[in-house]
Amino acid sequence: MIDVKILEKIKPGAKIRVFEKIKEGDKERVASFEGLVIARKHGSESGATFIVRRVVAGVGVERIFPIYSPRITQIKIIDSPKKVHRSKLYFVRKLSSKKLREKLG
Repeated sequence: MIDVKILEKIKPGAKIRVFEKIKEGDKERVASFEGLVIARKHGSESGATFIVRRVVAGVGVERIFPIYSPRITQIKIIDSPKKVHRSKLYFVRKLSSKKLREKLG
């Protein structure tokens, strides 16, 4: 179960690393996915989710994680935003990384 303090810090504009259990054949391993939170939906209810975006080899990759998933082992907050003026950062999809840093400050 994820700590309540960490759940409060998962908000749009935060850079986070999500550690998730992945099953490959009969083995299980922990994989990490690091990126920018662009949306959080449904508050903190049982079906709440958050979307994490990162750019891999010039291609944007987005993953949707359920907050209360048993597959998520750990979430690390790398950088938390001071102030973001929108609740959904979908405009990030069209920006370059340099322009994005300027916008998010």
